[in-house]
Amino acid sequence: MTTAPEHQLREAGLRVTRPRLAVLAAVHAHPHADTEAILGAVRADLPDVSHQAVYDSLHTLTGHGLVRRIKPAGSVARYESRTGDNHHHLVCRSCGLIADVDCAVGHTPCLTASDDHGFVIDEAEVVYWGLCPTCSTRTQPE
Repeated sequence: MTTAPEHQLREAGLRVTRPRLAVLAAVHAHPHADTEAILGAVRADLPDVSHQAVYDSLHTLTGHGLVRRIKPAGSVARYESRTGDNHHHLVCRSCGLIADVDCAVGHTPCLTASDDHGFVIDEAEVVYWGLCPTCSTRTQPE
């Protein structure tokens, strides 16, 4: 019986390897994790996996649309398994917490640019910045 991650890899035309399976599982388990956090999670299952194998797997999985790479301004790259739905992100300016947020209205309203300059647009990136609930209560004067 084929597992869901194995099926995802095969459907994308990729070979099923232990590092790819472990990286895919780590990204699913740790949304918005950076490369180092993913490496740590992968090494919990595959202690001898190299940095390069994790980097290569992330690159391949991202290139085939199984993982999405985001890079909020001033932050390292982060990875998530939620792909293909054009959702956006909330980022805390204080602690760096990242949360997903769906488009505000309609299916993908932000894909209709006021002037596309001839581009064929297939994705839009919106990042909402502010303070998460924990940080906003911590920074209020007493």
